[in-house]
Amino acid sequence: MTLTLHRDAALRGARLAVCLAFLIPGMAIGVWTSRIPALKEALALGDGQLSVALLAIAAGALAGMQLVGRLVDRLGSARVTVPLAFAQAAVLPLPALMPSLVSLAASLAVFGAVHGMLDVAMNARAVEVERAWGGPLMSSFHAVFSIGGFLGAALGGLSAHAGVGPLPAFAAVGVLLAALAALIARRLAGGTRGGRDRTADAVPEPLPGRRRGLGGGLGGVLLLGLLGFCCMVGEGASADWGSVYLREHLGSSPGFAAAAYAAFSIAMTAGRLTGDRLAARFGPVALVRCCGTLAGVGLASALLIGDPLAGVIGFGCFGAGLSCIVPQVFSAAGNRDPARAGQALARVASLGYLGFLTGPVLIGAVAELLDLPRALAIPALLALFVALAAPAVRPSRP
Repeated sequence: MTLTLHRDAALRGARLAVCLAFLIPGMAIGVWTSRIPALKEALALGDGQLSVALLAIAAGALAGMQLVGRLVDRLGSARVTVPLAFAQAAVLPLPALMPSLVSLAASLAVFGAVHGMLDVAMNARAVEVERAWGGPLMSSFHAVFSIGGFLGAALGGLSAHAGVGPLPAFAAVGVLLAALAALIARRLAGGTRGGRDRTADAVPEPLPGRRRGLGGGLGGVLLLGLLGFCCMVGEGASADWGSVYLREHLGSSPGFAAAAYAAFSIAMTAGRLTGDRLAARFGPVALVRCCGTLAGVGLASALLIGDPLAGVIGFGCFGAGLSCIVPQVFSAAGNRDPARAGQALARVASLGYLGFLTGPVLIGAVAELLDLPRALAIPALLALFVALAAPAVRPSRP
């Protein structure tokens, strides 16, 4: 009885620590993006120059994801996550200290690399805690990341409104993130032995009903990465083109056009907050199939109707549909081969991030050739493909 209570307390502590770990990079990205205009103005950067600097974040993130997978598998996810959480806090103020485009790009590459490595490590730890918990948890972890983005953006916006420069704002948030990292360090890494955390071994059996998913080995992981790519194309397209579609093609006001991405973001966060219960009740395959269908049909219907209100509702359905897919993809990748979870998650995260980066470019290119409504049909079709490929997330049986 005492051992059971101790184990349950350790698992609850580990779950809370993982939630806080997801909050850290979410807040870092949120506050950074909210102060981009101020940094652009301070360095007198043109749009093209700013694009080069932002590309450095992407390059750093992709490189970091490739490097960290084996490290996670060798040392254990908790031992890698904790120092990276502190590193995320430490590198946040760096861009505000840079005097030129070259130095800004270099600092953003470092920022991106730390962010990408932390993304893989914390997801690997989340998979371990979920496995030990004996039920779905991944959607709630990703919901915390989204909430962190909102909080970071709000803090950045408030600092801008108050006339506080980027450096003091980044430094203040960095101190807060470092305090969160210190708070999670003991619970996330406590009880490690030989690179693994005993809480991850508390319930060594996989989740109930696990069977081998569609495709095994590297092919199965790459298929999961493809699903992540499809979803992240949609996320990137919604962020960059949703408001443009409502404003320029449907004739809505600027304020109402902004509601497209707001509806997408709110629906995605709400969906992730309920995703674990849905996964536990219906299973990951049925959840991904229904979510992909909702996303594809919802966005396609909005494009066919061509009304601003329908557009907002459609992007809301799109966000709600995509919300639960990536968490299930990450969970499936991490559980496919627990001994190599870090490497599997690194591949899946890299492909997903590549989709987020290339999605807006793809939509823009197709819109130039055809028109934006037809271009936005691409993420709708990709969501329907995800629905068809839902068996890929079926959990594996050892």
